Amino acid sequence: MHSFSLSLAAALLALAASVSPSLAAQDPAAARKAVEDFLYRQTKDLPGRVNIVVGPIDARSRLPPCEIPEVSLPPGGRAWGRTHVLLRCPSADSNWSQYVSAHVQIKGEYLVAARALSAGHVLGESDFAPQQGDLTDLPGSVITDPRLALGRTLLMPTAAGRPLRSDLLRQTPVIQAGQMVKIVSRGSGFQVSSEGQALNGAAPGQPIRVKAASGQTINGVARADGTVEVAY
Repeated sequence: MHSFSLSLAAALLALAASVSPSLAAQDPAAARKAVEDFLYRQTKDLPGRVNIVVGPIDARSRLPPCEIPEVSLPPGGRAWGRTHVLLRCPSADSNWSQYVSAHVQIKGEYLVAARALSAGHVLGESDFAPQQGDLTDLPGSVITDPRLALGRTLLMPTAAGRPLRSDLLRQTPVIQAGQMVKIVSRGSGFQVSSEGQALNGAAPGQPIRVKAASGQTINGVARADGTVEVAY
């Protein structure tokens, strides 16, 4: 009887050794590190300081180990704010996938109104001030570069301390309808200047129609210095 017990114990140990690899589970820490590394790569070119918090990996699912798990964003997903990524193993031996939550914070500087500003106001340097915060908590159109605010016109009143947004600004016209303007015509190897009358107003980079001294209507592009460029 004692000999039978020893034989049974040895058989059970051998069976446990044979099945233990199949019962091994994916290390949650390694999976979380793969997600974190992926999100840091996705955000490396964003302005500001990046902080990423990866949500829990469901250990109860006991996913088979994966040597090199793959991480991707689902269609329409962004490495921004509260998001989800797809964690999957492409191996034929352990093919699985799981969605993992994450919180991507971008701590950076953005611009706010330094005082109450009215609609139609053209922004100058004294009209805005930098402020620090999580850019992912703000509208995507928030302005972080002062050059994108200077000289722009507000479309609506803005209270002091409110973030400046590019979708609530418009470029300020440098040419008004009826104004006499300098026309600079450029082509391969030549440049000719003349004068004409603007038929419409335009901001830098916008198309404009000009009536030349000859009476001909010319189509060009308004430049920041108030000239009209015509390319041939």
